[in-house]
Amino acid sequence: AIHLHFGGTLCAVSGIGASAAQVVAQARALSKALNRPMTEDEINAAGYEGEKGYHGTPSGIDNTAATFGGVLRFQRSANDDGGAAAAAPVFVKKKLRQPIRIVYASTGITASTTAVVGDVRLKKEADPSWFDNLYTQYLDLVTRGEKALDDGNLVALGECINENHTLCQKLTVSCPESDALVEAARGAGAVGAKMSGTGRGGLMLALTPTEEIQDAVYEELKKLAPQVWK
Repeated sequence: AIHLHFGGTLCAVSGIGASAAQVVAQARALSKALNRPMTEDEINAAGYEGEKGYHGTPSGIDNTAATFGGVLRFQRSANDDGGAAAAAPVFVKKKLRQPIRIVYASTGITASTTAVVGDVRLKKEADPSWFDNLYTQYLDLVTRGEKALDDGNLVALGECINENHTLCQKLTVSCPESDALVEAARGAGAVGAKMSGTGRGGLMLALTPTEEIQDAVYEELKKLAPQVWK
């Protein structure tokens, strides 16, 4: 018999990727325990199957990040409905010109990814033009954000992060607690801040270009948030 025990400090049901970290770790552990070597792609595929148990039809980005690490550009295939025949997503590992300092903070509010995604889907079906407009803005934002990342332009990247938070608000997936942390981070010197993960609670992140700004944002968010990381 195989007995599995999981532990750690990641807050579940908050959008930090705890479920992806768990299923990827489980795949690695079983591969080693059963003496069945698996490639990284196979580990990632196993993690994706595990994510389905948590979220129904996950995007695949969390298990991909948990498997390969680093900074990724992730694109889910256009015909991916979560079925067995869905095409594999495309991802590219980005090479950064310089270290990028960030601060993460939790609102302490948990939210179901399945429920939030389902609610947004209903809003999309009720008003397709509203969703299509936001989607078009997102596509433009991703292009500009990736260029800023590639160029090492943290100010431009921060502006894209701020715009992304505004779009999340319009998408109705932010909340007052996330908004308050975002504003506090910006006030403490972050060049960009936004909600992250599932939304309607969960996490936010702040882009802090220097160690001094990172420390200042960290200390400010510690006054407001139950958990803060840098």
